[in-house]
Amino acid sequence: MASSSKVVGGVNAKLAFRDLDLISENASSQPPSVGTGQWYAIQTRSRHEKRVAEQLRARSIESFLPIHRCRRKWRNGVLADLELPLFPGYLFARPAIGERILVLQLPGIIGFAASTAHPTPVPDDDITALRKITESLGAQPHPFLNVGDRIRIIAGPLAGCEGILTRRKQELRLVLSIQIIMRSISVEVSELDIEPVLADRRRIA
Repeated sequence: MASSSKVVGGVNAKLAFRDLDLISENASSQPPSVGTGQWYAIQTRSRHEKRVAEQLRARSIESFLPIHRCRRKWRNGVLADLELPLFPGYLFARPAIGERILVLQLPGIIGFAASTAHPTPVPDDDITALRKITESLGAQPHPFLNVGDRIRIIAGPLAGCEGILTRRKQELRLVLSIQIIMRSISVEVSELDIEPVLADRRRIA
């Protein structure tokens, strides 16, 4: 059963990161470099995802904002091609040690996604899979899934990605779920390019 997701921000997150940073600094005398930290899911205010991503880039903090392309029809009948966040209200950041408190101080950020009292890192494998899927043309939001037949893509640009197999109309789709924010995306796959994943393998959804 999936654990509920929550957000840690404000004083509680700053205190938690302060303690973690002190432990990390005592464990190593080498100064940390950008990109050496862990990935975190960050919750933003509504429609602030791109603005927050720009602020992180301006401070040389590695970030990742998954987007999808869609076509919308406005009330005046005009069609527009848009790039929208795959996970509205969320993006991912990889602050170095000592930068995590700085992230909390940026305008538009609510806090870090967490499954406990402390901010919860996102596995590197999940970020890698997300990058691969969002680079494909068919990635789009999908209702969150936590159970189902797991498959692995064995050919093509998404080779190695694992997720849940679903069918929509005549299409087979792989659904990748990010547990910490309880969000999913899906991408079309061919039955020739997939194989089942054994039940005892590590779950990434």
